[in-house]
Amino acid sequence: MSNRLPIIGVFAAIILFLIWSSIFVVNERQQAIVLRFGEIVDVKTEPGIYFKAPFSMFEADNVQVIEDRVLRLDLDDIRVQVSGGKFYDVDAFIAYRINDARRFRSTVSGSVELAEQRLRTRFDAALRRVYGVRGFEAALSEERAAMMREVRDQLQPDATSLGLEIQDVRIRRTDLTQEVSQQTFDRMKAERLAEAERLRARGREAAQRIRARADREVVEIVAEAQKESEILRGEGEAQRSAVFANAFNRDPEFFDFYRSMSAYGTALNADGTTMVLSPESEFFRYFRSPDSSNNATPAPAAGAAAPSTSN
Repeated sequence: MSNRLPIIGVFAAIILFLIWSSIFVVNERQQAIVLRFGEIVDVKTEPGIYFKAPFSMFEADNVQVIEDRVLRLDLDDIRVQVSGGKFYDVDAFIAYRINDARRFRSTVSGSVELAEQRLRTRFDAALRRVYGVRGFEAALSEERAAMMREVRDQLQPDATSLGLEIQDVRIRRTDLTQEVSQQTFDRMKAERLAEAERLRARGREAAQRIRARADREVVEIVAEAQKESEILRGEGEAQRSAVFANAFNRDPEFFDFYRSMSAYGTALNADGTTMVLSPESEFFRYFRSPDSSNNATPAPAAGAAAPSTSN
């Protein structure tokens, strides 16, 4: 019995080895390609435990594990030329997954690095084509989403030939190159200065219009006020004349006497004025006595020089 134990152990080890080499596990982030003598016999896309023929060292059955999740390919600092002839630096990336493991194995031997090398070249060409028919402003406007869809659509046939599916394309950055940046800055500065000058010119024009309108309104207001003042002054003079005429018609002698007294008060004031008048002057008729002759000398007014006769 003791001589059989080593033999049993050897057989048990062989059986365990065969079982171990016949089992492979696929998790949720992977898919497996089963190869028999280099030919694809099966593809496992669901997670779980699977069996295969043992003796993989003799190329009986081999398992190649590939990714079953979304992968990302970045493309940085790509210099593209837009429709205006200027160059810009672009950063973009692709989100893709392996959706056809058989084709992926047959075209690039199941190598992600080799597939990305081919995809990178086509991605670069697609970006250049899309930017080449547009201006720089398109990447900063609502057209950006359409540009990304166009790049994705151009890449999809090439990706399908590799067994890949393009999930998304994103443009992360579109920047001016150094020389274009300075040119654009100078152009924008000139545009802003021109716009500022236009605004100032409009402001000066508006100010001139406002001043002209204000000056015209001032002239019109002053003219209207002078017109009204002349009308009121004329009406006042007319009323004054009417009052004087009414007073004269009621008592002409008293009115004449009143006007003479007013004239005496104005002419013979206390400022030392000397007047030389004829005694027979009509101006002194109210200084004469009613009974005196026309040659009688009138009484001198207070504060005035005695009148003298002049030939």
